[in-house]
Amino acid sequence: MKVFKKVIVTCVILVVLLLLGSLALNRANDYFMKKTYPLKYSDIVAKEATANHLDPALVYSIMKAESNFNPDAQSHAGAIGLMQLTPDTFAWIQTKLKSEAKFTEQDLYKPEVNIRYGCKLLSLLLDKYSQTGTALGAYNAGIGTVNSWLKNPDISKDGTSLDNIPYAETKNYVSAVLKNYDNYRKLYQFNSKGENNNG
Repeated sequence: MKVFKKVIVTCVILVVLLLLGSLALNRANDYFMKKTYPLKYSDIVAKEATANHLDPALVYSIMKAESNFNPDAQSHAGAIGLMQLTPDTFAWIQTKLKSEAKFTEQDLYKPEVNIRYGCKLLSLLLDKYSQTGTALGAYNAGIGTVNSWLKNPDISKDGTSLDNIPYAETKNYVSAVLKNYDNYRKLYQFNSKGENNNG
């Protein structure tokens, strides 16, 4: 009987140790994932995502893919800042926002300006295209390019979704943002003000 009790106690201890180990592993994984998918510039993102009726998780996903949160990032195509806007696109979006202030290309290095206009562009694209992946394709390759793709049955069977993106860069970009988006939605819960509810 004593041996049986010792076996039971040993089993209980092992189960407790396994549970504690699993809990520690889950916390370590959560910590690592949140370091990999951070919420940088959260005040600005919350404000602009709310103003443009965007899911903050998607805004963070684009910033991670575009600049990895580097406000000084520049692409080979001349895109600038956190959400990688080209000066031409920036000038076009300014006509849509009709802001009292007139910004210059250098202002794209300012997080509050870049995120504001990047969110406005994303909002316009999501309004124009019914599929998130299509809007992301246009964010990367441009509206004119995506419109021509949607007319091509080899690229889009239904005229709304991009089934076969011909540019490798755009295909990889859309895939990366959607992966980021999935991870951000799993890691964080945002309230109606665009703020993270679960720290």
